[in-house]
Amino acid sequence: MNEKTRHIATAYADEAYEEELELLRALAQIPAPSGHEERRAEFVRDWLLAQGAPVGSVRVDGAKNVILNLPAGPGTPGDGGLAVFAAHTDVVFPDTDALPLAESATRLLAPGVGDDTANLVGLLMAARWFLRHRPALDRPILVVANSCEEGLGNLAGTRELFSHYAGRVAEFTSFDLYLGTHVTHAVGSHRWRVICHTEGGHSWENFGRDNAIEALCSFIEDLYALELPTRAKTTVNVGRFVGGTTVNSIAEEASVLVEYRSSSEECLEEMYGKFVVLVEEHLREHTRIDAKLIGRRPASGEVVPDGQEGLIARTDRIIRDLGGVTPEHHESSTDANIPFSLGIPAHTVGTVVGDLLHTREEWIEKDSLRRGLAVILALMLEHATEM
Repeated sequence: MNEKTRHIATAYADEAYEEELELLRALAQIPAPSGHEERRAEFVRDWLLAQGAPVGSVRVDGAKNVILNLPAGPGTPGDGGLAVFAAHTDVVFPDTDALPLAESATRLLAPGVGDDTANLVGLLMAARWFLRHRPALDRPILVVANSCEEGLGNLAGTRELFSHYAGRVAEFTSFDLYLGTHVTHAVGSHRWRVICHTEGGHSWENFGRDNAIEALCSFIEDLYALELPTRAKTTVNVGRFVGGTTVNSIAEEASVLVEYRSSSEECLEEMYGKFVVLVEEHLREHTRIDAKLIGRRPASGEVVPDGQEGLIARTDRIIRDLGGVTPEHHESSTDANIPFSLGIPAHTVGTVVGDLLHTREEWIEKDSLRRGLAVILALMLEHATEM
């Protein structure tokens, strides 16, 4: 990073701070459950247009991704591929009414404020700098406010993005989580809904019949007793259990949500085989178990793509210099899973200070928006040839 980039990034971050904070207050209150991000998508599209984005340069696609196209400079070869900078619009909460917002002198609190609304706002403010100054770029940049990163959204927004731009993306940066977090490897997962059906009946009169709750409890016990692959870290979790009706009824239906994760695609496939066999082993004469795969996130590929090490190294320098923290490399599950699995240089970068993600008490430090915006803008300015 040269001194001109440093100066531009830090000066703009200070200059834009109050407007960035006001934008965060507005966006943080707009509900956006995974798959239902249309209100945030419309807000983001309209905001970009109001900042000077040409009408034809910004669109909302069928997956509710908002995509801003910043073209390459004149005379730039067209075969260098796209650089994508993204942050997700959805939050983990199902609210359809306005999300609650609270504020102190130093903090802003709202569900999803750090994961991922503040990171998205930083990306939007950086995009505004490009719209105002229009520097020459060495390649086209896509600024993406994508959908369906959380939970059972199954990365649908990023999947659609890479389907539409197949073979054209050269590198991918997502902004998510907290300052200092640098996700450099993808943790994949398989997610299942397991439903057990039995005949059911009265707890006294029909005692002895199979009970769906008991059957699934036995299944869960054996699930946790499975020998997990050790070639890479692999975990298993039961996240939700629902079943039965009344205390004096033999449960005729129960269901459970299960996931297993690994940073190795090979380990995920091994777990797939073990899981399917376990389901079959728990079938009984009067008990039916149905397992439906409801989410599948790929892990990193086995081969490190060309350009990955350079992308990580220059990002680490910017995080240190402008973020003021030492970056920590992590394995995690983010939108970067999709390009990771395709062999495309990718990573996920946290840009704000905060805590309690995935709770309704999540907070961010307001002043950290300055450092976060400087990091985001500097990363994007790596593709500017003239400023």
